[in-house]
Amino acid sequence: MFDKLNKLISEKHFKIMQNTHILLVGIGGVGGYAFEALVRSGIGKITIIDHDVIDITNLNRQIITNQENINQKKIAEAKKRALEINPGCEIITHDLFLDESNIDEIFKDKFDYIIDACDTITTKVLLVKKAQELNIKLISCMGTGNRLDPSKVMITKLNKTYNDPLAKVMRKLLKDNNLKTNINVVWSSELPIKTRDRKPSSIILVPSVAGIYAASYIINDILKTDL
Repeated sequence: MFDKLNKLISEKHFKIMQNTHILLVGIGGVGGYAFEALVRSGIGKITIIDHDVIDITNLNRQIITNQENINQKKIAEAKKRALEINPGCEIITHDLFLDESNIDEIFKDKFDYIIDACDTITTKVLLVKKAQELNIKLISCMGTGNRLDPSKVMITKLNKTYNDPLAKVMRKLLKDNNLKTNINVVWSSELPIKTRDRKPSSIILVPSVAGIYAASYIINDILKTDL
């Protein structure tokens, strides 16, 4: 299934990708597309963490969802979809909400990269802390809600972001916890659209691109490896 990919990259780099283990936290609008891209690119081992079930409101933007799997666990449906695409990919699932009580147990396993695609800011900070403690490359996804323009999505350092309320809070919390703020992030320079609802609204356009960018950060980083 990887004939066309192998024409684009070296056999040695492809073997590195097959031996890479990625931790992906959050398998929703952003995380689902990151997961899809990793699975279709030959990443050999992916651990996914999510404690949510599929809701009908997820259908407008989350790639793992359909009319038949509403109310099913997201991690179970994500794994099923992944193995139907690439049965050679090892998928490890954890049906839990990642926090201080269980993060040490998760990190007993060894990861080469971390994708933070979760919504909870305390979990995001915990992941940054672990990544910096263990020297694991991480990319964290900032806000994609209330935005319409996918061309505004990009990868940069957290301390270079603007127009993103989530990124602003993250910068403060990382500083408060004596953590580095020059972490890699996927973010949008588009100002969030104001709505009457305090909960963010979303359309497929921006979260999907953010997820692809998160996966591309890892894949392109592997391809930079000296052989």
